[in-house]
Amino acid sequence: MLHFLPASVVGVIAALLLLLNTLVWVPILLAFSLLRLLLPFEPVRRALAPVLAGIAESWIACNSGWMALTQRTSWDVDGLEGLQRRKWYLVNCNHQSWVDVFVLQHVFNRRIPLLKFFLKQELMWVPAMGLAWWALDFPFMRRHSETYLKENPHMRGKDLETARKACQKFALNPTSVMNFLEGTRFSETKQRAQSSPYKHLLKPKVGGIALTLNAIGERFEAILDVTIVYPDGAPTLGQFLCGRVPRVVMRVQRRTVPENLQGADYTVDPRGRAAFRKWVRQLWLEKDRQITALLQQAAGESRGG
Repeated sequence: MLHFLPASVVGVIAALLLLLNTLVWVPILLAFSLLRLLLPFEPVRRALAPVLAGIAESWIACNSGWMALTQRTSWDVDGLEGLQRRKWYLVNCNHQSWVDVFVLQHVFNRRIPLLKFFLKQELMWVPAMGLAWWALDFPFMRRHSETYLKENPHMRGKDLETARKACQKFALNPTSVMNFLEGTRFSETKQRAQSSPYKHLLKPKVGGIALTLNAIGERFEAILDVTIVYPDGAPTLGQFLCGRVPRVVMRVQRRTVPENLQGADYTVDPRGRAAFRKWVRQLWLEKDRQITALLQQAAGESRGG
């Protein structure tokens, strides 16, 4: 609706609407979180969980509203049939941009339970949003280098323990556990530094998804394997706010956990670790080929148009 305005003006409007939306919903979220702190009983936690999730879903719905107002993005999404809001899902996706989060939230909102992300510890200090993520029980993970862990061996395994405790909370109410297996946003520089064998992806990190499956794998209705493609190039957050994302392509594929991985302990079982790595490598090979095909298809449609 605001497409006639200069992109910079659209960006300012979108940023202000995002800020206003956040300032409206985060205090409401924190008020209910304070009630949960004051009454730290399991029945209260269970009762308030859907209320807190509903507030977050309302924030996402309002974001979708200003996106419709300021964006003219063409959405090509497939694979959403049969999803349920009262089931558990493990969501896996490639990662290219901060825009991925808005895309995932927009597409899945109120189709499946609220997406819960594993976040870097530093994101706790993001104004307003850090408190919101804490209130929603998003786990914050500390990433330590191997050098640091050698100097501080007592810190080894702390992230896994944080993830394990988070999964125990996720098991209480229907949840969609979101996992970016690459652990960071894709770039050609990172790809070269890793010597990644994939054309469009970084090397996947298996530990997080393996621990989640080991902790609450029996709860998951399915693994939702998501592939996001931006045919015109992965956008920055600024480009997204300015309405400069012409097309988004998303494919969602339901997968089941292989029987040989059910109950396998990645942390202590060498065979289980090898099986998880083999399974994830195959997922990543298929995803890499799928991204190539989707980009070729989008290029063909552009030439044909």
